[in-house]
Amino acid sequence: MKAWGDSLAVGDKIKMLADPSGAFAKAAGLSKDFPNLGGVRSVRYSMVLDKGVITHLNIEPDGSGLTCTLANDIFNYL
Repeated sequence: MKAWGDSLAVGDKIKMLADPSGAFAKAAGLSKDFPNLGGVRSVRYSMVLDKGVITHLNIEPDGSGLTCTLANDIFNYL
């Protein structure tokens, strides 16, 4: 995540976070069974938080596409 953030020069505007065990995704209802990818995984989503409050949540309609979760989509909310 750090390398991705560095490559996009997000600086301190975006805190890049990972969910390696999928615990957050499961608790938030953002997981899906992807048999071809090895089972239950996080769907593709992005969110913007302000002081810990979610202000924007973008979830790919099919769980894995690239229609609304790219970095440029996130910058629109900053």
